[in-house]
Amino acid sequence: MEIDVHTALYGIIGNPLGHTLSPAVQNAAFRASGIDAVYLAFETGDPLACLRAAKALPIKGLSVTIPFKSLILEHLDSVEPTAVEIGAVNTVVNREGMLHGFNTDAPAALGALEAYAGLDKSHCLLLGAGGAARAIGFALKGRCRGITIANRTGARAEALARALGCRWVPMSEAHKAGADLVINTTPVGMHPETGESPVSGRVLEHAAAVMDIIYRPRRTALLETAARMGCVTIGGEEMFLRQAADQFSHWTRRAAPVDEMRTAFEDALKGAR
Repeated sequence: MEIDVHTALYGIIGNPLGHTLSPAVQNAAFRASGIDAVYLAFETGDPLACLRAAKALPIKGLSVTIPFKSLILEHLDSVEPTAVEIGAVNTVVNREGMLHGFNTDAPAALGALEAYAGLDKSHCLLLGAGGAARAIGFALKGRCRGITIANRTGARAEALARALGCRWVPMSEAHKAGADLVINTTPVGMHPETGESPVSGRVLEHAAAVMDIIYRPRRTALLETAARMGCVTIGGEEMFLRQAADQFSHWTRRAAPVDEMRTAFEDALKGAR
């Protein structure tokens, strides 16, 4: 495509962003839909400056990832009620200089997990207490038998547990949860530190299913351990693609070309180093 003064600008803000395949997926969606737009990765330590830049340039839409999903909430012009309840935004739409926040993580996570037939009977252990954990926790609230939060630090875990009406434990005591569904929302095990796992196999002793929201690598160390222990494993690609498709629809008010986005994801993953 030819980039000129009419080309709309979109992007992702976060830190780090070396792992992200969002540009490949969203640019493929724009091409397939015949939209004159480009999507870039903006690795930054100053998300609020990025929001100001979004208004000034203008940037038509942003994806928001680690560690800014909760931080930016109070700096937007409006936030959908669901994202307010969750306390995290992963999608920003710029409409005539007004920045509107949404959360597409929650429905995407639920959609990815609904293939697991035992969801309503499961006790879920959420590893982490950041923006993704908040989205998944609220998506699962009332959908499973119980939730336990495990996190390295207490303040965020305690706040999330209070919001969800559940308990929390230090990460070192995650094995005590006795959970049959374990979901990793931390970045531990993400490219390039692919050999790491947030917890040991001891935490998975009672697990029937394990989900990792990391999609690069597709098979994380945690999922490898889970597979060896006979657990159903759910990779991060389904949640990633679902939330990306919803973001595209928020930005463009069109249905997302899901097949083309999935193909671009597969091709980018094969070519990633």
